[in-house]
Amino acid sequence: MSNPANNSNRGLVAVILAAGKGTRMNSDLPKVMHPVMGRPMVHWVVDAARAAGATKVVLVIGHGADLVRDYFAKQPDLAGKVEFALQDKQLGTGHAVMMARPNLEGTAAGSDAFVLCGDGPLIRPDTLATLLALHRSEKAAATLATSVIKEPKGYGRIVRDAAGKLAKIVEQKDASDAERAICEINPSYYCFRADDLFHALSRVGNKNASGEYYLTDVFELLRNDGRTVAAVDAVPPEDVLSVNDPAQLAEVDSILRKRHAAMAGGTR
Repeated sequence: MSNPANNSNRGLVAVILAAGKGTRMNSDLPKVMHPVMGRPMVHWVVDAARAAGATKVVLVIGHGADLVRDYFAKQPDLAGKVEFALQDKQLGTGHAVMMARPNLEGTAAGSDAFVLCGDGPLIRPDTLATLLALHRSEKAAATLATSVIKEPKGYGRIVRDAAGKLAKIVEQKDASDAERAICEINPSYYCFRADDLFHALSRVGNKNASGEYYLTDVFELLRNDGRTVAAVDAVPPEDVLSVNDPAQLAEVDSILRKRHAAMAGGTR
């Protein structure tokens, strides 16, 4: 696989959101530490980000933070290559990313940043490569990879303008009936110019149905600033599923095992 990071003089970092407790998992174990195909689900996300070219990975941790730190400290290939930021209060995805700002202050200028979710182990390096390539070719301030699925309930919807360009992302709770009928959804694969990301996050409010600071509001803010924002339908529908309960954990584990068996057999 070609590495877009090698085709640009911009740096590449990754912020992975891994602070959630995961109350529906019925376990004291941090959600991202539940095993999928023999290892914590967040490990798959870290590997995908690094395979796509990220030279620095910051995990935003919260519940069970010491367990996450200890696990990565014991991984020979990752010790010292994963940094941590602590989110004490669960105030939304935008707030979570802001917690990583001190980790990136030395590298934000001139760097792009993936922002990914630690409970999505089906993520593929190839998908991230496609996302990064579009982001850089469009010289975008913010880009996301989308997916078109038959049952979009629960996901943020992608609202495009008359020209087919990304206008905004609307969360399920805040969507109108017309917006809820949209089948193009946000599976939470993002790439930003890091300095633009943090400048916009400082302006994000929490006047929404959840009372949280949404990372997704950054796209509309940047668009209103006249900056380029982009979206590409690049996430296969079968990769959209993230883990919120034991049933989904088992399903994702099965999907990942079948994928690896197919790859071992020479098919993709």
